[in-house]
Amino acid sequence: MKIVVLDGYTENPGDLSWDALKELGDVTVYDRTSYEESPLIAERIGDAEIVIINKTPISKETIDKCPNMKLIAVLATGYNVVDYNYAKEKDIPVVNVPTYGTQIVGQYALGLLLEICSHYGHHDETVKAGKWENNDDWCYWDYPMIELYGKTAGIIGLGRIGQATAKLLNALDMKVLAYDAYQSEAGAKLAEYVSLDELFAQSDVIFLHCPLFPETEGMINKENIAKMKDGVILINNSRGQLVVEQDLADALNSGKVYAAGRSKGITRFLRLRTASSLRIFLGLRRLPDRELWILRLIISRLFWLVIQLTELINKYFSMFRFPMYDV
Repeated sequence: MKIVVLDGYTENPGDLSWDALKELGDVTVYDRTSYEESPLIAERIGDAEIVIINKTPISKETIDKCPNMKLIAVLATGYNVVDYNYAKEKDIPVVNVPTYGTQIVGQYALGLLLEICSHYGHHDETVKAGKWENNDDWCYWDYPMIELYGKTAGIIGLGRIGQATAKLLNALDMKVLAYDAYQSEAGAKLAEYVSLDELFAQSDVIFLHCPLFPETEGMINKENIAKMKDGVILINNSRGQLVVEQDLADALNSGKVYAAGRSKGITRFLRLRTASSLRIFLGLRRLPDRELWILRLIISRLFWLVIQLTELINKYFSMFRFPMYDV
């Protein structure tokens, strides 16, 4: 039996072994193949019977080019990269790993929220830079903190990860609402099930923990954002395609959405300061209205430099005492 792994590096960068898989057949492992439709995918699958992927797409065209395919195994929870409806037509099972990362994703979702509310990273940087020890007052902060106690959190998708997040939010004494197409007894113990519109209208914080399906793609759009509270916080630990990025960018710029956190590609983040709020994007692959975002970033940095320069000038002149004369 031939087995091919198309993007093995993300799951096994070298610290694990494929030996257990090799006991099942002839295994070929590629670190990376393609994250978009490409002839290379079918070429590498060839006559393999089992195809193992993480984020390499398996389309109808690829399935047709690989008639020997018997199983598609996804080394992740989400399986939207596979044309699973066509695979079903061809009697090819698609399997995934629904329980990996459950607790850590819930923990990370809460971490994003806490960073937005308390600005721990910024505070850490500025304290190390000496702003606290040189501050005139004992208490020091650059931004007001948001207390989560008593606020309402809405979770869209109350599956395993959504429930893990709900447990943490309950521990903070937040009111937890949830919307899910499939309600469960376990979920009802952790959150109050409501309609999607009720969740939008009542939530101070909204978490996205739902899978990406045609009916959920682009669900965070201009129309639904308008139904939300002013100053809502959005946390997306699911797929980026759930959000219409331009609509969210507009809402951030207008202040309708106070802040947004994303977990995909957490290698970089952009902070945009305004007079009233801090808006956060984590790991965006592209920035809507890029020129506007860059301009706002430059302005915020210049504003910060002016503040720092003013503080230095004031400190310099405070070292001197000038005699006062009556005229």
